[in-house]
Amino acid sequence: MVKYSGLLFWVKGAVIVAALFSPDNLFAQKTLKEAYKDYFPIGVAVAPRNLSGAESELIKQQFSSITPENAMKMGPIHPEKNRYNWKDADAIVDFGVRNGIRVRGHTLCWHSQTPRWFFTDSVGTPVTREELLARLKQHITEVMTRYKGKIYAWDVVNEAVPDTGKSIYRESKFYQIIGEDYIQKAFEYAHAADPEAKLFYNDYNTESAVKREKIYQLVKKLKDKNVPIDGVGLQAHWSIYEPTQAELEKSITQFAGLGLAVQITELDVSVYPKEHERREKKETDRGEFTAEMQQKQSAHYKMLFDTFRKYKATVTGVTFWNVSDKSSWLDNFPIAGRKDYPLLFDQNYQPKKAYAGVVNF
Repeated sequence: MVKYSGLLFWVKGAVIVAALFSPDNLFAQKTLKEAYKDYFPIGVAVAPRNLSGAESELIKQQFSSITPENAMKMGPIHPEKNRYNWKDADAIVDFGVRNGIRVRGHTLCWHSQTPRWFFTDSVGTPVTREELLARLKQHITEVMTRYKGKIYAWDVVNEAVPDTGKSIYRESKFYQIIGEDYIQKAFEYAHAADPEAKLFYNDYNTESAVKREKIYQLVKKLKDKNVPIDGVGLQAHWSIYEPTQAELEKSITQFAGLGLAVQITELDVSVYPKEHERREKKETDRGEFTAEMQQKQSAHYKMLFDTFRKYKATVTGVTFWNVSDKSSWLDNFPIAGRKDYPLLFDQNYQPKKAYAGVVNF
């Protein structure tokens, strides 16, 4: 790698790839990890494709933590009963260790992306409670033991609370076969496998008063039983329209009241309203990043990070979900063919207007 006139170049044979880091913007400002070194780790969700070339340099320059976007979910890492796929997860952990970047694990128990075999026997019959607990323990123990000492925090249970209805618990296969104590057992298995790792319950829509209260009741039950849980992950898939500062502060303080840490685990700020709001406003999405969107996004990111810093005693980590607008899981979702622009770096890896409001305070 060579540096010339503020640009970074990777030379591979006769091919030269230039990373578009302009000296007039990125190098002239603090990096994310520099700005927040006295507050909390700044993380990013990654896949193996992000670990080389321009994106890897951006990660190493800007972030102090990484999270596997998909590589450690049950389906990808444990596709068959007696087979693990360690390749992608190993590559991500090795990248973190090699570059002095902390690694955050995601996720050990989730109803989605769990392979079908996990819940059935060889003829397709649902397994017993005892068998499913044994499989859950074996999976958590194998994965955590492999990365013990290399992963500082884990999302142990993910999205166990439903969006609607009165029940605290989602009617997942784990819940149907084991009962509500599958959550307690998962945390106990995780703590036994790596007593030093910080253990989190992780969920979305935590700014919604109804769902937040359900999550609160779930984790309060765990705390009352002295289950080894360290914190709650707020996924933070938000937009330029929400949440309000009051809603965000309520989520942080309510969980902090139980003595739990809070981590922002999957942050992005979509430039579009949620679908029901879009229909109500009768807005048409053209997939353009307009000046108005840019200004609203900048103001919203500033408010979010002002709030995170305000509660630095409780907020112990912030992780963005994807590296840049070049590729986001929100592209084509929920509207096919629509491009979103939810992150701090644009499609050319340049810092956007919102970046300045996050690092300059």
